[in-house]
Amino acid sequence: MIRAALRLVAVGACALALSGCISLLPKSKPAQLYRFGQTAAAAPGPATGTVGVLHTNGTFANEAGGDRILTLGDGKAAYIAQSRWVAPAAVLWNEAVVRAFETDNGKVRLVSRGQQTRAAYSLRMDVRNFETHYDEGADRAPTVLVRVRAVLTSADFTKTTEQVFEAKAPAADNRVGAIVGAYDAAVDAVLGQIVAWTNEGAR
Repeated sequence: MIRAALRLVAVGACALALSGCISLLPKSKPAQLYRFGQTAAAAPGPATGTVGVLHTNGTFANEAGGDRILTLGDGKAAYIAQSRWVAPAAVLWNEAVVRAFETDNGKVRLVSRGQQTRAAYSLRMDVRNFETHYDEGADRAPTVLVRVRAVLTSADFTKTTEQVFEAKAPAADNRVGAIVGAYDAAVDAVLGQIVAWTNEGAR
């Protein structure tokens, strides 16, 4: 009986100790979720003639393609704490690309693999830079940089053109919401250039 009682006391003491340890673990704050590429755009008007362009998968900068928001400053790279994209940046980027062409009045219409529509061209976009720059110090409002290499190739491979597009957008202040707004502005600017360039080249 005495030994059994001692065992119960020991088990109870261990459980109490463990419960104390668990309660002392730090609790992580939930991450705030953000998205880009959702700015409203006017519905496209009727297009006179349509050129199908196959949207092929390009690359996205590895360090920025996930759901964390990349910052660069003072020779160091870091991610904004407790703030994430609602989906990987590479996924949100592709959604923004499709939306930009859908809401444009030009003749180009994107075609996905598996669609029955014949594509006269293919368009590949490699996102080389998708980052927040603290060029004036960590306590100042940063600037968002988006740089993309686009390659437009005819279906018969007789014509290929490529160009690098870049946009910089300053954040209104050093808050995550303002930084996300700068991403929206930079993405819109780059995609506006790419859509116009594609409409010009896809003849």
